Amino acid sequence: MRIVLVLAALLTGANAALAECRADQVRLRGDWGETLFTVELADTPQERSRGLMFRESMPRGAGMLFVYDAPQQARFWMKNTLIALDMVFIDRGGAVTHVHHDAIPGDLTGIDGGNGVYAVLEINGGLARSYGIAAGTVLQHPVFSGGPAAWPC
Repeated sequence: MRIVLVLAALLTGANAALAECRADQVRLRGDWGETLFTVELADTPQERSRGLMFRESMPRGAGMLFVYDAPQQARFWMKNTLIALDMVFIDRGGAVTHVHHDAIPGDLTGIDGGNGVYAVLEINGGLARSYGIAAGTVLQHPVFSGGPAAWPC
């Protein structure tokens, strides 16, 4: 009976962990701690092209997760973007490779995230620094589950 109870507890814990991994949330973890953002997913060319353009504000705990079909060189700009953003560039395994802080609204200068970018998380400008999000931070989200995820669902 004791074994059955232990197994039931383990399965319940595993199911709870899986339930936390949702398409509309991304979790970030580093030596600084852990945080969560509610995200909109931009995983088509049209959605990635529009991004966060024309938005006058975004809640502190919100963001947009841009996802590519395969890792590639990613280059962003701030055309028609009205709010300052931090851009968090992520590899296929869900590890942050580069962070661009405080992208300037409306600026047409290209922001290069480097090669091997599979996803980009855009959050309000200044938040990456305040949380400590930097290269090496790992993300948990279903899009990183197809390969060797640094923090699997």
